[in-house]
Amino acid sequence: MSTPARRRRALNGDLPLRENQTVKRKRAASILAKLRKIYPDAKTSLDYRNPFELLIATLLSAQCTDKSVNNETPALFKALPNATKMAKASVDEIRELVKRINFFNNKAKNMHKTANILVDKHNGEVPSTMEELIELAGVARKTANCVMGRGFNNPVGIVIDTHVGRIARRMNLTAQHDPIKIEQDLIKLFERDDWVFISHSLIYLGRETCTARKAKCDQCPFAMLCPQIIA
Repeated sequence: MSTPARRRRALNGDLPLRENQTVKRKRAASILAKLRKIYPDAKTSLDYRNPFELLIATLLSAQCTDKSVNNETPALFKALPNATKMAKASVDEIRELVKRINFFNNKAKNMHKTANILVDKHNGEVPSTMEELIELAGVARKTANCVMGRGFNNPVGIVIDTHVGRIARRMNLTAQHDPIKIEQDLIKLFERDDWVFISHSLIYLGRETCTARKAKCDQCPFAMLCPQIIA
């Protein structure tokens, strides 16, 4: 296989390194230690003050930058600071407050439905279990993991976005493409106390260095830990 072709396959995570789980866990621990050194304060870029604001901000962030969401949420939460007020508002009122965000029509509908579920079933409060969170409109496991980990400081899984999935494959921490299967693989490699951090720090790395189209492998601080570069 030619070097360019091998590099393309490597960047897609299609050249898995053969190593047993013990060796992989040791390498994962080294990756985590370096991530903590490089990104000691890694956290979500979304602005929020409570679980309700985090839930709504995360719903809005789908296929949209955190910066764009942060530009709109101050006015949104000033007008509709809790589930009760959001449930009483019309979809049109919510839509007007988030109209600068991608896919605002569907997001406004989901926000309204979610607010009503919170009022009707949870006394206006955000539930603190994965099972209850994924029953909310527009909430899948990724959003629920974010709320559980950051909103309640009780991680039950790892947030898998495109950055996390891509880097996990490139670093041979998983060979999977399905987010749930990627999460299952990473959970086996990292301790529960590290689940929130590992997600946020890999997102930072994905935005800065291990980018989707033109990964800056020559600048990557993980060169000695990434099998795709070593290969």
